[in-house]
This record gives sequence, C-alpha cells and structure tokens, in this order.
Amino acid sequence: MFLVVSMRRKVLIGFGLLGVLAGCKKLQNDANVVLPTYPNQLVAECYLESGVVPRLSITESVPYLDNGQAIAAGSQILTLPNGQTIQLPTDVTVSLTLPGGQPMPLRFSPGIDASTGKYYTHIGTRAITATAGQQFGLDAQDKRGRHLTGTAITPTFIPIDSVKYKFNGLTGDNKKAYFMTKWTDPGATIDFYRLMLHKGKPANNSETDNDIRDKLFNGQSYAQVTTYRFRPGDTVTATLYHVDSLYFDFRQSVRNARNANGNPFAQPSAIHSTVQGGLGVFSVLVSDKRTVILK
Repeated sequence: MFLVVSMRRKVLIGFGLLGVLAGCKKLQNDANVVLPTYPNQLVAECYLESGVVPRLSITESVPYLDNGQAIAAGSQILTLPNGQTIQLPTDVTVSLTLPGGQPMPLRFSPGIDASTGKYYTHIGTRAITATAGQQFGLDAQDKRGRHLTGTAITPTFIPIDSVKYKFNGLTGDNKKAYFMTKWTDPGATIDFYRLMLHKGKPANNSETDNDIRDKLFNGQSYAQVTTYRFRPGDTVTATLYHVDSLYFDFRQSVRNARNANGNPFAQPSAIHSTVQGGLGVFSVLVSDKRTVILK
C-alpha cells in the first residue's frame, strides 16, 4: 500500500522577500511512503466499581488510515449513533479474577449502560464487592491466538470535604457562579485524582473533567475552583475519583494523542495501556459524589 504525502515547506518571510518568492510556482514535493503492516490488536476498556455488575468493552484496533472495508475473520463492524464505526470481535472469551481467586465469566451481550451512555460488549453475572487494596484480574482471548491480560488494585476512598459556589455581582444572563470542590489529600502517599463536574443529570458528557496529582498539596486540603460558568438553577454534581498512577498515565496519554492527531507540529503520542497483550485500560474506580442546586 502506498500513500502520496504532500510536504509543504512553511517558512517565515519578510515583506522584502515577497518579490523573490512571487516567481516560485511550486513549493510542494510529492513522496511515496510505504506503510508498514499493522497487526490488529484487542482493545479493552473496563472500569470496575463496588456494588456494580462488571461491564467490559472489547474492540479491535485498526490501522490509522484504514477505510473500514476490511473486516477480520471473527469480527463485525458496529456503527455508533454518531456515525463512527468500530471493529467488534465476536469470538472473545472474557473472565475476571476476583480478589479471592474465583473466576467470573463475562458473557458476550452488547448493550448500552443506561447510567453512563457507554457501549459494552461483555457483562458479568452479579455485582462485585471491592475494598481498598484488593486485586482484580482480567483475561481476554480469542480464537486467533490473541491474549490480553491485566491486573488492577482497588484504591482507598478519599471523601469530598465540601462543595461551594458563589455568584458574581451581575444580573440577568450575566449572572454566573464558580464552583469549588474541596478534599484532603493523605500525606504518606503519592496520589492521583480525577474530578468531574456534571451539569444536570450525570451522563457520559461532563462540564469539566480534570486529572490532578498531589505534587503541590501532598498531605493538605485542596480546593479545585472553576471559572464563572454556572447559572442560577443549575444542578451540579461533583465526582471525585481517587485513581492509581497507571490509570492517570493512561488518561494523560489519551489526551496527548488526541491533541497530536492532525497537528503537524506535535510529536506522535503513544497510548500508555494498563493491560498486556493488547491495548486499553483496566481499573477499579472509587469515588465520592456531591450534588448541589445553585439557588
């Protein structure tokens, strides 16, 4: 497979050079680049929560410039409501290993999580119980020899101390409030957090979504404050996740990859997966929530 790459030379010029460059008819070179063969990999996305039936999404990676027409054996193309298509392997056997060593098979039953709006491909048989320090295991393999594994340890629970808001002194449509979420960081460990604010009913889309580490407030109380962006009558839900370093690095790498996508001045960014034998994330989420109606 060959790709014609347009390589445009971009330079900074002064007004005195415009006359010289006016005679240049072509500042473009075409080059044939041979694309390497890309092996499709299993991609897992699994977030465990205590008291919730496990749900897992297993998809399949495809080359960046794939036209979506080549479907691997044992896979099908799933079209999402937004028009995006993903390659969905149908021959994957998935199992969780619970903290006591017992396996829990996850059956193939694609659906949508009503609380988050996220798609899943496999679901467990019952809700799990997860306490701080317990380890869970993930095992997924298909009939083509691909084998994805992962482990995740349950973080400790960090409560939200308080949530507050304050309106500016303006009126009408200009009247808006900032929102503050405060919690206390433990001093004996290096800790990582994810703080989400939802306006209205919590769903997949958030008003703000921040990744925070305790480098500047280790062992102290910390308050995360937004800009003036909320209006009277808004219902705001703050969700604070205490996460491990692997999950934190995964989210940072995903964000960097998105920012680099299509940017000719950015360095390519690899995804820091938390699983082995494939791509993706496997983590136990521990959170605290507070909901406030802004009056």
